[in-house]
Amino acid sequence: MDEDEFISKTRRKKQMSDLQKMGAELVRLSPEQLARIEMPESLREAVLACRRFTKHEAIRRQMQYIGRIMRDIDAAPIAEQLASGSAPSRKQTALFHLAEKWRDEMLADTEAAARFVADFPEADAHRLRALCEKANAERRADRPPKHYRELFHVLNTIIQDHARRHS
Repeated sequence: MDEDEFISKTRRKKQMSDLQKMGAELVRLSPEQLARIEMPESLREAVLACRRFTKHEAIRRQMQYIGRIMRDIDAAPIAEQLASGSAPSRKQTALFHLAEKWRDEMLADTEAAARFVADFPEADAHRLRALCEKANAERRADRPPKHYRELFHVLNTIIQDHARRHS
C-alpha cells in the first residue's frame, strides 16, 4: 500500500462518524425535502425504514446500516444537497433576527422608523409608527403583546419580500 493510500484508523472512524451524522440529517428531513435529494434507492429505503422505528436500539442499528451504505457510495453529492437545503434556513434565521433588531430599535427610538423606511422604501411609515405607539402602550399597560407581535410580522414580511426581490 502506498503512503498516499494510507488512512489512519482515527481518520477512518471520523469519516464513518461524519457519514452517520449525514445519515441522521437525512432521517430528520421532511418527506418533501427527502424527495428532492438524489440518492441511491437502497439508501432512500434505509432512511424511510429508520423513520418507522420507535425503539432506540432499532434506530441506532438502522443508523449504523445507513452509515455502512453511505461508505459504499460517493456521499459528496448528498452532502452538497443537504448543505444547499439548509442554506435558506440560515438566511431565513438571519432575516428573522434583522426583523427582531428593527422592532426593538423602533420601540426604543422614535427615529428608527424613519431609518427603516429609508432602508426599505416599500414600508408604510405611518403604519409602522402607529404599531410602535400601540406596542409601547401595551407594554406600559402590561397587556398581552398583540401589537408587539404584529409589528414583528409586518417588519419581517417587508424584510423577507425585500430579500426575495433583491437576491
